[in-house]
Amino acid sequence: QVQLVESGGGLVQAGGSLRLSCTTSGIIFSINNMGWYRQAPGKQRELVARITSRDMTNYADSVKGRFTISRDNAKNTVYLQMNSLKPEDTAAYYCNAYNTRSYVNSWGQGTQVTVSS
Repeated sequence: QVQLVESGGGLVQAGGSLRLSCTTSGIIFSINNMGWYRQAPGKQRELVARITSRDMTNYADSVKGRFTISRDNAKNTVYLQMNSLKPEDTAAYYCNAYNTRSYVNSWGQGTQVTVSS
């Protein structure tokens, strides 16, 4: 059974930092592209950052220079380090795994990040 479990969300003041983690099971982690998406109330889900199975990364323009995605294949875990947080970063953050061989997408349940001004 595929499971993606996010953790690390919470309430933080503007300018603060949080580190999100997504621990996976039931997938061959090393062959999955991993991503973090977010969805604010009334808005569509959007890509925040992605890291491929070969450690190539890309970021939404709105988070470049502030967020860093990384992965630990030995721990089947992907991280999102978020620095210099802004109120507009407030959203539910979702972990995504995309299997590069079967083309199957898997999602976590999400973790809430709230940034106060």
